[in-house]
Amino acid sequence: MVWYTGCESEKHEEGHELAHTKFHVTSPVRMDTTQTLNYVCQIHSIRNIELRALEEGYLEEIYVDEGQFVKKGQKMFKIMPMLYEAELKKAQAEARVTEIEYQNAKSLADQNIISPNELALAEAHFNKAKAEVALAEVHLGFTTIKAPFDGIVNRLEAREGSLLEEGELLTSFSDNSKMWVYFNVPEAEYLDFQTNAKKGNLAEVNLLMANGKVFGETGKVETITGEFNNETGNIAFRATFPNPTGLLRHGETGSVLMSVPLDNSLLIPQKTTFEILDKRYVYVVGEDNVIHSRQISVLAELPHLFVVDGGLEEGDKILLEGLRLVRENQEIAYEFVQPITAISTLELYAE
Repeated sequence: MVWYTGCESEKHEEGHELAHTKFHVTSPVRMDTTQTLNYVCQIHSIRNIELRALEEGYLEEIYVDEGQFVKKGQKMFKIMPMLYEAELKKAQAEARVTEIEYQNAKSLADQNIISPNELALAEAHFNKAKAEVALAEVHLGFTTIKAPFDGIVNRLEAREGSLLEEGELLTSFSDNSKMWVYFNVPEAEYLDFQTNAKKGNLAEVNLLMANGKVFGETGKVETITGEFNNETGNIAFRATFPNPTGLLRHGETGSVLMSVPLDNSLLIPQKTTFEILDKRYVYVVGEDNVIHSRQISVLAELPHLFVVDGGLEEGDKILLEGLRLVRENQEIAYEFVQPITAISTLELYAE
């Protein structure tokens, strides 16, 4: 009995203490804001190609190294050209023979010694020989592999002295002057994007890199694929980012940050809410200063704030602090804090 009385005494003192406590109360505020959406992305070079041997033979020389920046037209690999040089000389010699035959035939045709058909046949043989020379020159040219554009050499897949087969991979080559960043967007957000895109909004996005820092250049959404993935319900977007310093490389990952305007939104501090069974509530203060819990619907989550689309109106008074110190249907004394003041101090207190 003594213990029970002691507990009752403590409860009475606690209730008496709360009766003299003034709680801070505020109201929802309606204003324009933005929401930042985060999408996992993959980063690709605008051009990433494989360089392969166009002819078989021994890899005689490698002029570049892994990670090296190479200018367009610069030599990269040389395949032993001796066989193709010999074929070119043979074709040139045959072309010279057929040229002499053609010139002789032309001289005889001018004297009406041979028929025009014989002259045409000699000319055809000469043209065929010239074509063989051109073909041999092409094959010889294939033994020297040059950079098709300015780019960076990736891993070398063959070493000097290796016997190469036609089509064997030598390396891959990346143009990183601009980067294509791919990310998947759910259907509902795609529809919102298209609506805002017509207003000239949402074209620009930012890139959050793997180290948690935002990339210094702004990207633009330029392409949306033609169809949704039936399994995920997403559609792929592609944003293009300039990469003047070469910081981004092919195959990196990160997150695309897209700002979405939320016009005339109803905002409340996150700390005014509490959860019960996955549903979110606030304490609303009535005209009699008695608090009642009320379920709300959250449209979007911002730093320290919720965008509410159901359960509250602008004029409602909600408990700002001390949610754990009160109970349902309790009468409280309070001090009203202007909504803008309440919101402006949230980040300060969070830090």
